[in-house]
Amino acid sequence: MKKTYIVDTTSTDMRFDRWIRSILGKIPQSLVEKYLRSGKIKLNKKKIKSSYKVQPNDSVDVFDLNFKEIIPQKKIIFEPTKEIIKSNEDQVIDNNENFLVLNKSAGISVQGGTKSKKNLIDIFSKSEIFQGTKPYSVHRLDKETSGVFIIAKNRETAQLFTSLFRLRKVYKTYLAICHGELQQDSGEWNDDLIRFDDGKKIIEPAKTIYKVLDKNSICSLVEMKPITGRKHQLRKQLYAIGHSIYGDKKYRSLNSDKGLNKNLMLHSYQIRFMINDQKYTYTALLPEYFRKLLQIKRLSFPNLL
Repeated sequence: MKKTYIVDTTSTDMRFDRWIRSILGKIPQSLVEKYLRSGKIKLNKKKIKSSYKVQPNDSVDVFDLNFKEIIPQKKIIFEPTKEIIKSNEDQVIDNNENFLVLNKSAGISVQGGTKSKKNLIDIFSKSEIFQGTKPYSVHRLDKETSGVFIIAKNRETAQLFTSLFRLRKVYKTYLAICHGELQQDSGEWNDDLIRFDDGKKIIEPAKTIYKVLDKNSICSLVEMKPITGRKHQLRKQLYAIGHSIYGDKKYRSLNSDKGLNKNLMLHSYQIRFMINDQKYTYTALLPEYFRKLLQIKRLSFPNLL
């Protein structure tokens, strides 16, 4: 019995032995080498070394292997998280078999781009944490924004998280220090945000639920829970009502204090979701520069440790 697999573009330049394990499960390296030598696994109808770097549209044939008996099928198993996990800045919040949760520091991109010399995905692709697999980005977080960020360790988990985000089953909470005193202590922002893609104007509806945690005549500490996930959504919405975020160089009010802060005062504070009827909650402690500005501006945050 033969089964054929086609390599897709997301696996470009992955070692052949790693690619095999990503498709068939956690096979011991010795067993992979045995199958390659015996010709039970071939690439483009030829025997190949395990170090070969796969390319898009490579054809992989697997012969006469009963994987249900020999190799346990790959399953996504999540260990229960019984309580909120907190970490210091720049530390790993959780590291399990299927995903990694970080408290991302400001100033580093999530993925590569035209202006990004280094990014988390490239960094972790070389890390021991991702031996035998590769990191998958499952959501966005601006380069300037700190806080909770999730990286999947396998394709199945990445697809699962992608579905959860698309169905709005992942609940995110952000904190921001913004200029001025918000008049309404809570409510919703519903906006049509404009962006341009190759010169084409695109209008996207954006919704955020917000609550003012503390404020004075100079500034406000705001908790925000985005319902939609538009690019720069929270920054644009606060800018639109005349209360831009401290340190925001792109969406900045004319009367903003330009010299006070180098950092964007926007923090991904908490993320919640449910898998297999198990609730998960991850919380990232505030970076030191955020705490310092709260003290300078005399804003109180009940969870500030």
